[in-house]
Amino acid sequence: MIPATILTGFLGAGKTTLLKRVLTEAHGQRIAVIENEFGAENIDTDILVADTEEQIVQMSNGCVCCTIREDLRSTLALLAAKRRKGLLAFDRVIIETTGLADPGPVAQTFFMDDEVAETYLLDAIVTLVDAKHAAQQLDQRQEARRQVGFADQIFISKADLVAPEELQALQHRLKHMNPRAPIETVHFGQVPLSKVLDLRGFNLNAKLDLDPDFLSSPEHDHSHCDHDHGHCEHDHGHGASDPHPHHHHDDVQSFVWRHERAFDPHKLEDFLGAVVQVWGPKLLRYKGVLHMHGTDRKVIFQGVHQLMGSDLGPVWKPGEKRESRMVFIGIDLPRDILQQGLQQALV
Repeated sequence: MIPATILTGFLGAGKTTLLKRVLTEAHGQRIAVIENEFGAENIDTDILVADTEEQIVQMSNGCVCCTIREDLRSTLALLAAKRRKGLLAFDRVIIETTGLADPGPVAQTFFMDDEVAETYLLDAIVTLVDAKHAAQQLDQRQEARRQVGFADQIFISKADLVAPEELQALQHRLKHMNPRAPIETVHFGQVPLSKVLDLRGFNLNAKLDLDPDFLSSPEHDHSHCDHDHGHCEHDHGHGASDPHPHHHHDDVQSFVWRHERAFDPHKLEDFLGAVVQVWGPKLLRYKGVLHMHGTDRKVIFQGVHQLMGSDLGPVWKPGEKRESRMVFIGIDLPRDILQQGLQQALV
């Protein structure tokens, strides 16, 4: 399958700079780039083509994020057809979205069309955040918040233009919005390719061995935990006890849930099915390692919007604590309903 990377970030965050760096690196791979900008003129393509001989496909008639992204689907299908016929030679695809795009529908394209799903593997969503303008953009633009919420990897650009305490506050805010994405600063797109390509961050319906600590965070606050009942729920919003108080109220938030009791598979399936039907458009990413009644193996589940998948993971090791760990990242999450429904789905 052809690996695909979605490169996103708000206007001016440095997507093209990072992409140019990837294309000019001596990695020996041939990369097809799908460029998407508003308007008929695509300046980025001229910038990129100046120094590389990569295959660059323009989609200049608006946004990749419209309804079911027929433009993107047909572009991916066309690229694959040309590759099969020997007319194009490429090893992977990078999609650079417009700075105003919601990455969710772009990601969905890889799962909702059979031809695309059989040909491409969505590797990861990489999001760039402009340190100089991030606070204002995150406060005012939902697209910027969604881009953070969907990310598998976050790069902060222009960090040299802000004071250390501003950078620290931004890192803290991003971690609270999306606790599952690693965050790194990047200077003029100079980043190791291993942090951009082959991240395997977006494996829907794939057998994968998750990092057991993928939900643990240095800022984990146990003030919301009820250890007697073996579960912990906390909201990564900014409360009064927050060591980095802010005055913003991000609608993109994360909600983490843990419990040692096993899930009843039928109850959980019914509950999660109802949740994605009602709140699917607001659920950006969700992911978990589940302790399920009736199996000695971990159940790996994850999804984006209304698309949800699960698969059997590795066997629980002898002596390993059997515990479900889930993270939901979304817009104005119905935390009380999630908490109550998950509790009721336990054996």
